[in-house]
Amino acid sequence: MIKKRSTKVVFTLLLLTFIAVSFNKIEPISNFVTQKEVSKNLFSGLPGENNQILVVKVDDTKQARPQVGLEDADVIYVEQVEAGLTRIAALYSSHLPDLIGPVRSARISDIELFAQFGRVGLAYSGAQSKMRPVIAGANIENLSAEINPPSIYTKDPSRVGPVNMILKPSLLLERANAKAKTKIDLPIRSPWSFGDAPSEQVITTTAKIKWPNARYELRWDEARKQYLTYFNGEANLSTAGEQLGADTAIIQLVSITPSIYGDKFGGITPFSKTTGSGKAIMLRDGFRYEINWKRDLATDITTWLTKDGKVANFKPGKVWIFLTDTAPILTP
Repeated sequence: MIKKRSTKVVFTLLLLTFIAVSFNKIEPISNFVTQKEVSKNLFSGLPGENNQILVVKVDDTKQARPQVGLEDADVIYVEQVEAGLTRIAALYSSHLPDLIGPVRSARISDIELFAQFGRVGLAYSGAQSKMRPVIAGANIENLSAEINPPSIYTKDPSRVGPVNMILKPSLLLERANAKAKTKIDLPIRSPWSFGDAPSEQVITTTAKIKWPNARYELRWDEARKQYLTYFNGEANLSTAGEQLGADTAIIQLVSITPSIYGDKFGGITPFSKTTGSGKAIMLRDGFRYEINWKRDLATDITTWLTKDGKVANFKPGKVWIFLTDTAPILTP
């Protein structure tokens, strides 16, 4: 009896030893499972999806503020329109807010500007009759309020027209994608490079950008590590009360000339030419950099280069691009 017990004990000890040795040789599960690389949005350089590219035209007057949903845009363009005012084209790919607005009409500058990103969905309130065939012939998916119901392009009762149209972007894309002929591209490459800042830098705390009847100011905020935006002297706030800021701000000097189009009040629509080449100021990390831009064809991506011809890297985050023909006032 004692002998059988001894044999069982020895066997049990050998088995436990074998299990312990084998366990120590087992690789951690994490070494066998390939960790999925975190995807980054190609426009912001931050972790996020690369969904269909949606561009929304947003009013940029005092009456339109606070604007809705701009804090979620990956890229914000500020362009000149009639009477020397400005209008915003907000680009979304990584995330859609519930609401965006106030939505306003498209302009001829949008056709050339956004051709570099492929076939984008363009959301706007309407366009003058002369421009409609131009939009129809462009590589743009028309997602305007003219062809969508008021359940998607809603009206905010607390605002007055024409700055009361608010878009439900998720419903807009859902309806558009339900149609067999709809084609809106996903981003396939980043329109700019992300990385270390250029070498030639000048400390810059503020930058003032002017148009005939509008002005923006960018002020470096050390706590947020962003250039905070001010419009006509007032903090540029979201509906949640957060001030809008840029991780990379580009002041792109372009040619702005009268076009053949105009608004219903007789104002001539300016055309901002974003092909060709020119100079720009990059603001990031509290510094400014003098850079050059170049874009030969409308379908080409704009290249951003330092004065010595190297790539001018953007900082990952929110990108603001101001299209103007007037040099900014910079404060070191």
